[in-house]
Amino acid sequence: MLKNKIVFITGASSGMGKACAEAFAALGARLIITARRLDRLTELAENLRTHHAIDVLPLALDIQDNIMINQVVDSLPASWKTIDILVNNAGLAHDTKPLQEGSPTDWDTVIDTNFKGLLYVTRAILPSMIARGAGHIINIGSTAGRAYYAGGNVYCATKHAVKAITHCLRIDLAGTPIRVSEVDPGITRSEFNEVRWQDKARADAFYEGFTPLAPEDIARSVVFCAIQPAHVNIAEIMLFPTDQNAPSMVTRKGEMPEAGVLR
Repeated sequence: MLKNKIVFITGASSGMGKACAEAFAALGARLIITARRLDRLTELAENLRTHHAIDVLPLALDIQDNIMINQVVDSLPASWKTIDILVNNAGLAHDTKPLQEGSPTDWDTVIDTNFKGLLYVTRAILPSMIARGAGHIINIGSTAGRAYYAGGNVYCATKHAVKAITHCLRIDLAGTPIRVSEVDPGITRSEFNEVRWQDKARADAFYEGFTPLAPEDIARSVVFCAIQPAHVNIAEIMLFPTDQNAPSMVTRKGEMPEAGVLR
């Protein structure tokens, strides 16, 4: 069903983006994998070609840079221009400080990546989908877009924005066959908290005492959205690890449930 479909993935150098690339590759899709770290993308592309015998195009891309995005999309080789599926995965957080202690510079980075970057990439790719009458956009949101937690202020705001964009985009595309889906993960073990706190030891300690989701778990949900027949649009999927009981509660081994945890 996905064989030779062209899938464009942002933030594919690690975590959920990398897992999505591997999952789509296993089904024979052709992949455009993007991120800022071209060295990691190149290594991933070589591995995917070797293990799945597919075409992979790795491209350096900073989704905070709208001019760069349009240049990259416009300069795609002719054989890569027909993008069938866009996975807006790239995202990050910086710190968990209360708003009154937060850094406006960090806020800008989070907003420019999670919110504006998703808009920029979608705007660059969507018109060609509409012109062809085919395409699927899958946005990676978060359970933080459905609830709140201490220190989540700007990150939660951007993920609520992703949900609003996803819903409004589906309305904007009424009368077209373009599908729009959102996958909202709970606590997932990746580089996310290392980037958030710039402290690997703290990030590792956060995952102790319970089993978080793995990036591959999210990738399965993304692929599930993509493999549905054309008349089926999976609007939303929210998934938790079993030890997470709500967006702001996790149960660690030997402890009472803890409220106020982070995605």
